[in-house]
Amino acid sequence: MLYLMALALAVGLGVPIAVLSAAIGQGKAAASAMEGIARQPEAAGRIQTAMIIALAFIESLVIYALLMFFILSGKLPATQAILDKIR
Repeated sequence: MLYLMALALAVGLGVPIAVLSAAIGQGKAAASAMEGIARQPEAAGRIQTAMIIALAFIESLVIYALLMFFILSGKLPATQAILDKIR
């Protein structure tokens, strides 16, 4: 039963934490890129390319977390089965 509770907690909190962390990371990456472009406008193309690659890596981690969510949620039992065990 403790395993199922931990699994439910991981499924319920794993994706939101990953998404919030990725949003913060993407915001920092974009802000740093904009600051770099403002300081060196002639390097805008290279900075933008590096930023897009970094954002793609960050987003791939969120997609991986979503995949883990679907895998773990498939291992959770049905709600009625849990209620039957408690009674």
